[in-house]
This record gives sequence, structure tokens and C-alpha cells, in this order.
Amino acid sequence: MMIVALVLIPAVAGLLSFVLKSVTLRRALLMVTTVTQSALTVAAWLRRPEPVLDGWLAMDALGLVFMSVVSGLCLITSVYVINYLAKEPSGKRPDLEEPVFFANEPEAVFIGCLLLFQSTMTLVTLSHNFGVLWVAVEATTLSSAPLIYFHRHHRSLEATWKYLVICSVGIALALLGTFFLVYAATGTPSGSVRLVVEDLVAKATLLKTPWLKTAFIFMLVGYGTKMGLAPLHSWLPDAHSEAPSVVSALLSGALLNCAFLGILRVTQVLTAAGSGEFARTLLLGFGITSVVTAMIFIVGQLDYKRLLAYSSIEHMGILAIGVGIGGLGTFGGLLHAVNHSLTKGMLFLVAGNILAQFRSKANSAVSGMFVTLPRTSILWMAGLLAITGTPPFGSFISELTIIRAAFAAGHTWMAITLLAALGIIFVAMAAIFLRMLYGSSPEEQSVRSPLSESLFSILPPAILCLAVLVLGIFVPPALDRVLTEAGRLLGGQ
Repeated sequence: MMIVALVLIPAVAGLLSFVLKSVTLRRALLMVTTVTQSALTVAAWLRRPEPVLDGWLAMDALGLVFMSVVSGLCLITSVYVINYLAKEPSGKRPDLEEPVFFANEPEAVFIGCLLLFQSTMTLVTLSHNFGVLWVAVEATTLSSAPLIYFHRHHRSLEATWKYLVICSVGIALALLGTFFLVYAATGTPSGSVRLVVEDLVAKATLLKTPWLKTAFIFMLVGYGTKMGLAPLHSWLPDAHSEAPSVVSALLSGALLNCAFLGILRVTQVLTAAGSGEFARTLLLGFGITSVVTAMIFIVGQLDYKRLLAYSSIEHMGILAIGVGIGGLGTFGGLLHAVNHSLTKGMLFLVAGNILAQFRSKANSAVSGMFVTLPRTSILWMAGLLAITGTPPFGSFISELTIIRAAFAAGHTWMAITLLAALGIIFVAMAAIFLRMLYGSSPEEQSVRSPLSESLFSILPPAILCLAVLVLGIFVPPALDRVLTEAGRLLGGQ
């Protein structure tokens, strides 16, 4: 029953937080729930739980990897959330002159939706039935939309509507792809095949190949919209920029992975059916398009939160390229998913500290950080090195693995293009980060007292930073085994 508990515990806690009147109890409920989820996740690493609901919900290596990321990020960010809510009791948005007041009991809505968001993302990682998977991905959209609208500013409203409309169009295409998958599995020599991943993989050679490929195209475009693959990415920069930084950390570090997992599930079926090359070619195309598109928007970017958002698009492209290459590239892509989640979670939390001090998301308004925010500055610099794939951080290892696999598989021009784009992105991001860290403080900032860097605003991103650093030096054997097993599910080695 562990699988059921993983989904229901945060869901029930989220609903309960809507009716709790005590602020202390709500915040305690958030911490207890995320700690419990993390403990159950650790237990799943020790002993994989049995499938439930006739195999509709199960935990394989792929699901375990992404569920661990969701549980870990939710636990870390919950510590940051307590500090964040304590600083904004009146609903002030840090980058506005006047306060924007929330609706009645905004914190109850925030914590409730946060827990429901964790529940729906967990359900995505455990769904082995494509119908349930589709419902779970759509549920992540509905549960996270109020979080983006937290500040209730007109730009937040615009970002929320764009998120809902564009992702709903994408999820509708994914639903159409699911219908095509139903048709591909209907009327086979052995009868209709259930829409459960294991059943479809076992009987993949009996499926109707043209309809299976059509299903993959629609599901790639549909879930790719939610994943932020270019040119389907237009919702992502606005949502990540306007949401509270702690929400941006979950959107970039956890939600995008859930959409990626939807693509990986149908890739499993296509690979088993002998059409893996078709899937990999499309993934390579979307992947390199995303990296190049992100590069164009990162160069000269004026908003540091939007900069991080476009960086997420870049890294989603890298993940698609890794799986598209296949073999060792699949292992590198899955490892990179973990590294990116940890790194981007850290950077968005650090961005929250910067926004609280300088009250602006404009790069030009932030300078002299080493004077005003010395501890935050160290993490900001470490985040730059980690997100751009600089040793000794884990992202260097995973990106190097993908590039090596690209050359070994004969994708020479793909590897060269990726290397060139990564080089340009490094220079562009370094120029922005260094000006923020070392630039002279504007006069208006020089008279403002530095913000107190509390333990709860520094410890969460510091833990994530340490984790990425450890993965650059040493990949734990347990993680290596699970990533290898997950890669084999996708036809990798």
C-alpha cells in the first residue's frame, strides 16, 4: 500500500490545510508531510513496492528516479517556504512599490496547492496506465496554477492564463495521442492490449505501427509543450518569472521532469516495437531546437528570473538530445535530469533571496551582491558554474557523457552544435552573473541596509548545491544502478 500512501498523504494534507485556521498547524503539516514523503521514498529505494490497481500504479526505475527528485525538492523547498511566508504576511510583492493584498487566507491556499501539486507530480511518476498518466499531468497544471498567481499582480494573472491555455492545448494533443495509442493496441492478433506500459511493451510487435508512430508524435508535441521544448515553450518564461521563486524551483526542477517522463513512457513502447529510431530522430530535432532557441534568448537577457527560465528550456533540450542519441546518451540524459533539477532548484531559491533584497528582477538593478548578500553570492556563483556544466559539478559529468555518446554514435554535427551553444550560453550567463556579483552598488542600494541572510533562506539552496557537487565527484552506486536500469527500459545500455 506504499504506492497509495505516496499519492494520498500529500493530497489529504493539502485538502486539510484549506480548512485549518492555525498558521502554525498549517506550516507544521507542510513539514510533516514532506518529511513523511521523503521517508517513504527512501524506503522505496530499499525495497521496491508492489504494483497496485492491476498494474495501473507501479514503481519502476524510471518512476523511482523522478519521484525521488520530486520528494527531495519538495522537502528542501518546504523549509524555504516557511521562511518565505513569514517575510510576506501582508502579501507584498518584493519588486513592487505598493503592496498587493491576497484573497482571504492566502497562505492556506498556497500551502494546500503546494501539497496537492506534490501529490499530482507523485501520481505522474507512479502512473503506468497512459490514461491515468494523462489525468495526472493535467492535474499538475490545475494544482500549480494558483501558485503562479500567488502575488495577484496583472503580470501574474497574464502568466497564469498563458500557462493554463498553452498547457491545456498541449495536454489536449497528448489526449489525442492517447486515443491513437488505444487504436494501435486494438484488434491485435492476441486481442486488445491494455494501456499499461508493461503490457504494451510485452506485445509491442503486435501493435499497429503507423498508429503507434502517430500516437508518439501527438504525445511528444503534447507533453513537450508542458516540458518546455521549443517551439512550444512560450508559457515557461512568463510562469517561471512571475511565480514566487520557491514555486519556480518546483516548476523547473520537478514539473518539467514529469512531462519528460510522459514522453519517456511512450518512447519505451516505440523502442520495444522496433521504431526506436523514429522516436530518437524526433527527440534529437526538438532537443537541438530547444538548445539553440534558449541560447538566442539568454544572450542579452535583462531579467535574471527569465534568464533561469530560458536556461530550463536549454536543459530540457539537452535531456531530449541525450535520450535521442540512445545508448550511453540515455544514461547521461537521465543523470542530467537529476543534476538539472537540483541545480535549478538551488538557483531559483537563491534568486528569491536576491529579489527580497533588491526588490527587482532586472539585472541592471542588482549589483555589489558580495557586499549586501555575501552568503547568497557564493551560492549564486556556484549555481553559475553548476548550470553551465563546469567541473567539478555533476552537470559537467552528465553533459560530457551526452557529448561523448553523440560523437560515438556518429552525431558529429549535433555534438559540435551543442558544444558551440553551450559555450555561448556560458559566456552570456557569466557576463550577467558577474555584473550582479561584482558591479558597483547603485546609490539607492548603498543606503539600503543589507537583508539578514537567515539560516532558512541559505540552508535549502546550500544543501542542493552540495548535492550537485557530490554528483560531480562521486555517483553513488545505488543511483548508478537505478539510472542504468532506467536506461535499459528505454533501450539504452
